[in-house]
Amino acid sequence: MALAARFWRFLPWARAVFPGPWLSRGVAGSRGQCCTWRLRGSEVMGNLGSVKRSLLFSALPYLGFETFQVFSQAAVVHATAKVLRVEEILEQADYLYESGETEKLYQLLTQYKESEDAELLWRLARASRDIAQLSGTSEEEKKLLVYEALEYAKRALEKNESSFAAHKWYAICISDVGDYEGIKAKIANAYIIKEHFEKAIELNPKDATSIHLMGIWCYTFAEIPWYQRRIAKMLFATPPSSTYEEALGYFHRAEQVDPNFYSKNLLLLGKTYLKLHNKKLAAFWLMKAKDYPAHTEEDKQIQTEAAQLLTGFSDKN
Repeated sequence: MALAARFWRFLPWARAVFPGPWLSRGVAGSRGQCCTWRLRGSEVMGNLGSVKRSLLFSALPYLGFETFQVFSQAAVVHATAKVLRVEEILEQADYLYESGETEKLYQLLTQYKESEDAELLWRLARASRDIAQLSGTSEEEKKLLVYEALEYAKRALEKNESSFAAHKWYAICISDVGDYEGIKAKIANAYIIKEHFEKAIELNPKDATSIHLMGIWCYTFAEIPWYQRRIAKMLFATPPSSTYEEALGYFHRAEQVDPNFYSKNLLLLGKTYLKLHNKKLAAFWLMKAKDYPAHTEEDKQIQTEAAQLLTGFSDKN
């Protein structure tokens, strides 16, 4: 009945065919008037098929609009639910990452490996890489995971080129793959890696990790062996190069943005000062790296390396 009432409001021509006063006069009039009413009624009844068709065709646009509204509202609800679902997954993933639950994190995110969400995909790239670096991962599995991580990072970047994290992890994964493709490929990718680290810093100047990674890039090319320099000269008119001073600048900048955020940044500050023959500052930063709370296997490895370098100081003294 409610739907019929809606049709009546939206169909002015129907009210003209069946005006209220006109119907009431037929019922209340004399026999002759009554006959007149019946005659008009029979004319209407005779055209009932066309009236029904007219009603139907006039109702269709209204029905279509209501249906559109229903489906549009359903689509909005579905999209909202999907966004909330992704946010819940990301919150859970970040909790597992901060807790050092590498394997659980990987298991969680691989359930959504077909996702088109950039935030989810770069986290999956990071998780794949972290699993590859576990001591219990075989060399064969490690290689598969490294290439898998690159694919996830690439997809994340394709989905959102404005994501600083997608740029950062794409560069990291390209660098990792270079370990399996030889020195020539690794050097050939050097400018691509640098470009994405710089883009990550541009998009988020407060991300200490991206700044730290630019420091690693500079440190790597500051100490590149002579034979690799020759390969670089064959590949580029201007081969990639850097200095320990540049590397040190990035490591300090990262520390200023987020103090003690990463044990490896502390270690590399110490190692860079060693390269610059400043043993006092080298010892200061290596001690901080050694005393850094170990949350991951990498932290433990860095503690060991820092302790060994400090022991070397003692032996020489």
